[in-house]
Amino acid sequence: MLAFDSRVASEASVMAGADMACHLAKEQGRNRIQAFVDGDARIEARRGEMTCASDIRRALEDDRLRLHFQPIAALKPQAGALRHGEMLLRIVDAQGKLLPPASFISAAERYNQIQAIDRWVVKTAFEWLSHHPDHEASINLSGQSIGDAQLLPFVLRQFERTGLSPRRVCFEITETAAIGDLGSALKFMNALRAVGVKFALDDFGIGLSSFSYLKTLPVDYVKIDGSFTKTLLTDPVNRGIVEAIVRIAKLCGLETIAEWVETEEIRSVLETLGIDHAQGWLIGKPEPLSSVVALAAAA
Repeated sequence: MLAFDSRVASEASVMAGADMACHLAKEQGRNRIQAFVDGDARIEARRGEMTCASDIRRALEDDRLRLHFQPIAALKPQAGALRHGEMLLRIVDAQGKLLPPASFISAAERYNQIQAIDRWVVKTAFEWLSHHPDHEASINLSGQSIGDAQLLPFVLRQFERTGLSPRRVCFEITETAAIGDLGSALKFMNALRAVGVKFALDDFGIGLSSFSYLKTLPVDYVKIDGSFTKTLLTDPVNRGIVEAIVRIAKLCGLETIAEWVETEEIRSVLETLGIDHAQGWLIGKPEPLSSVVALAAAA
């Protein structure tokens, strides 16, 4: 519901306000009335997301998406191993500033743009990897993309187009994304694992039923949520959770990756606990793809 009079700026502004009120009503349970009140915090948040969605659309059209690469290192390195890292998305805004995913992913998911973004990331990452044979990468996928029946043939076409070995790709999914449409997730994961693609369960430990899904989801890695790693030295409960994750992962034949590894002291404790891989600023900061090869050569 929205009240207006002759002072209203335009018909478009009336429709936009009504649309925001409608979405808020649906979020709160449907079958209810939601008044549009200019200045309401929820209205302002939705308005910000709508603006962000418009910015994302223009960024896709103007080719202003960028990939950065953050190293993931084995705590017990093996000779001859490929350089592994996670592909991290950035958007260049109209002023040339790099925006991290936290500033736009929510809007992209709400306004159905995340699938186009995920496909851009897959296509761009595969192309880069095909020209850098000493690297392998993890790529994040959203729940909406995993539930898209057309994503699997799209990914397979990208392997064929670039000639990239599937064994050099690991897709990261969250527990929430997987269980949102478990049937589609299992079909997608099993089909790609059959050709050599690996999977990691991201942000592990924050879900209420995380451990049960280690037996259900066909993953190769467990990425321990950074909130546990960050407080590993000061919170005995979080340390106990990490120890439990390591034990269960090993029983399931899975490797573990710890996020947010920022100090040598934390890295040392993780190695003692039996963690297999580490990711964080101690290991390496996210760098533009154009800088990755030069930095690796200088290391």
